[in-house]
Amino acid sequence: MGSRPKMSPSTTVIRVLTVDDHALIREGVAALIANQTDMRLVAEASNGQEAIEQFRSHHPDITLMDLQMPEMNGIDALIAIRSEFPDARIIVLTTYAGDVLCKRAMQAGAQAYILKGNVRKDLLDTIRAVRVGKKFIHAEVAAELAAHAVDDALSEREIEVLSLIAAGNSNKLIADQLLISEDTVKGHVKSILSKLGVNDRTHAVTVGLKRGIIEL
Repeated sequence: MGSRPKMSPSTTVIRVLTVDDHALIREGVAALIANQTDMRLVAEASNGQEAIEQFRSHHPDITLMDLQMPEMNGIDALIAIRSEFPDARIIVLTTYAGDVLCKRAMQAGAQAYILKGNVRKDLLDTIRAVRVGKKFIHAEVAAELAAHAVDDALSEREIEVLSLIAAGNSNKLIADQLLISEDTVKGHVKSILSKLGVNDRTHAVTVGLKRGIIEL
């Protein structure tokens, strides 16, 4: 990390934990933070479980949390950390601009939601803003939220059905797995297509993945 820059006694150093299963992303974040006089990277983690352990050890001011990770995903880690440390300030740093995923993260207690493609432009200012209690959602994600604000949300059962469609199951196989009739499955599929504004199952899966309704 190099030597710490000299700071006046009044300067508060923002202690940061970064959580991502890609070493390249962690290295990029570390390099950005290393050049800042008011920030210090105190720990790194590569999955949600490690994130909880590192948070307990270091009590960082800001945690940068990826969402899609092995062993424990970012949303579950976020919920676990916030339940144990209600004052934890967590910034979601992800490749996914989906409105449903963002909504889920913010409801779980994230203070900001930014995209990895905009790290150099947005990250440092967002860390400083969240440190003083502000919230931030990347413009592209905010546009997605606005675009779907009045949409009917899929029910839990419809999300189950859409996930099974994404896994390549026919209506009959879905009916067998969920212990419901094939006609009931067809009804769910019809409702899913209508709510997502699509014409076929393949497009429904594409939209479901893009918006963060389901994941593979």
